[in-house]
Amino acid sequence: MKLITAIIRPHTLEEVRGPLQSIGVSGLTVTEVKGYGRQQGHTELYRGAEYRVSFVPKIKLEIALDDALLDQVVEAISGAARTGAFGDGKLFIQDLDQVFRIRTGESGASAL
Repeated sequence: MKLITAIIRPHTLEEVRGPLQSIGVSGLTVTEVKGYGRQQGHTELYRGAEYRVSFVPKIKLEIALDDALLDQVVEAISGAARTGAFGDGKLFIQDLDQVFRIRTGESGASAL
């Protein structure tokens, strides 16, 4: 089992969600976050004044899945979220040792 954490642009959320549902991802967690990468933020112009935005708004997706879906999910997220510009985001993939469903007591892949 794997845990994918994806940091993407807010406007690409619906474009990412559709392909994930079509390949069988049964659930995901979405969090609004702020942060920066190599660019260290950006500058914006507001009423003639330029100011620095240090923390850029992003969306964080967390998806627990079976190993068999990993390649399809990575391709779906990266394909839908890619604009070709700086700030498209990142994917982090971690191993999951164990998963428990609280309601039923199921564990392992059946708890996903």
